[in-house]
Amino acid sequence: MSVIEVILVDHLDRPTGKMEKLEVHEKGLLHRAVTVYVFNSRHELLLQRRASNKYHCGGLWSNTCCGHPYPHESTQDAAERRLREEMGMNVSLTPIFELSYNLPLSNGLTEHEYGHVFFAVCDEMPNLNPQEADAFDYRSVQEIQQQMTQNPQQFTPWFLYTFPRIPACLDAFSFPAS
Repeated sequence: MSVIEVILVDHLDRPTGKMEKLEVHEKGLLHRAVTVYVFNSRHELLLQRRASNKYHCGGLWSNTCCGHPYPHESTQDAAERRLREEMGMNVSLTPIFELSYNLPLSNGLTEHEYGHVFFAVCDEMPNLNPQEADAFDYRSVQEIQQQMTQNPQQFTPWFLYTFPRIPACLDAFSFPAS
């Protein structure tokens, strides 16, 4: 298995170094990440259920996909790469916003990330990579909000943290005319 390095950053997303991905999560160091939200033409979000064998948050529902840029890889390229790797989708993404969070995970790891959030609209069905995701579903924003209120334990910590910003962003996002 090859070593995957991620980009360490400061609070302004300026690179400060690089480190192996698992070590970064063990130490809770701030690093760059990408988060993708793919909607269909009915404005439903494509969710994935993380594969149960993932090193953290396996079996939990989350946004379409996430990941980390490799050193010297742009956030746009990383987001599009992860969408292909996880969901088998080759879609052009639009950068929407950036945010930072420091969230403890249930297994002692920490997601301390400076995240770049991307949107896309696509009606193609995903082709899941079983090592990344074991199920998908398209759900309305309202349905997701209701499920998060009733059963927050079914969702990843970063999705619970980031999703509340999504409805306002959708108002400004240009969906193709039907």
